Amino acid sequence: MKKVADNVFEIENHDIKEKFETRKSDTNKGDYGYVGIMGGCLQYTGSVKLASMSAETMQKIVNESEASMRSGCGIVRVIVNEEVAHAIAPYLLEQTIFILKDENKNTIDEALNKLKALAIGMGWGQNPQNKKILTYILDKYKIPVVIDADGLNTLASMEKTEMQETLSKSECKIILTPHLKEFERLSGIAIETIKKNEIGIAKDFAKKHHVILLLKGPTTIITDGDITYLVKRGCAGMATAGSGDVLSGILVGLLGYNTTDLLTVSAGAFLNGVAGEIAQQKYTDISMLARDTVESIPEAIKVNFRDVP
Repeated sequence: MKKVADNVFEIENHDIKEKFETRKSDTNKGDYGYVGIMGGCLQYTGSVKLASMSAETMQKIVNESEASMRSGCGIVRVIVNEEVAHAIAPYLLEQTIFILKDENKNTIDEALNKLKALAIGMGWGQNPQNKKILTYILDKYKIPVVIDADGLNTLASMEKTEMQETLSKSECKIILTPHLKEFERLSGIAIETIKKNEIGIAKDFAKKHHVILLLKGPTTIITDGDITYLVKRGCAGMATAGSGDVLSGILVGLLGYNTTDLLTVSAGAFLNGVAGEIAQQKYTDISMLARDTVESIPEAIKVNFRDVP
């Protein structure tokens, strides 16, 4: 691990090799965790809007759930509403599906039953129910929760004191994965100001809100407010729709069978970046898609974590 400054370190592949240990032959899927991906749980109106939004949400969830499986969890449970379920079901092979027909507490409890970790937010939109669902989960559960996309927007829509209280009092191990614009909305600090002191502002936010913050960028910053890890892997070809969903899928997949700590989150960012680099070599920075990163996860693991001295 390369020291950059006090309590700031750059992650190298040998630092996180333990997160990808070779598995014993007498293990089973239960040993590697049931994880959930909750998204697309809002009711769209209008047939054209429904079709376009469902297609977009479907691709996001397919990418994310496949990334989770490729990252090594035992089972992925995709939690979606009925409209998205009908569109996505033919594309889910190894994954399971839970149809969220309503959003009451009993249904949510059934959807999250036995989960080791949860990713939430993709394809949510701005439905008022999102806040109720998110705060209920954060209030009741004690599992790792990766919050991304519209999950972050749901947090940002709260008053700052309410958001801080919601995050700080939760017994979940919360991982927030914003890009700069999302972090601007969460923190209330302008992007131009953030760029002048990304590490410092990220640390302050993580410490104040009791979360692990993964701030996406050319250098990904992962911090709990005390220790900060930097991941300098990735490529220009990853600047495409769905790349953030792939990262969230990798993270929740790793959390299915690893401890929830900065190294596991850093391992997810590192794996995502390396898989993207491999995909870019195959498809070029212009033509690669987010799903190409998913397809490159096995090679990234083999090259970086199976033969590391």
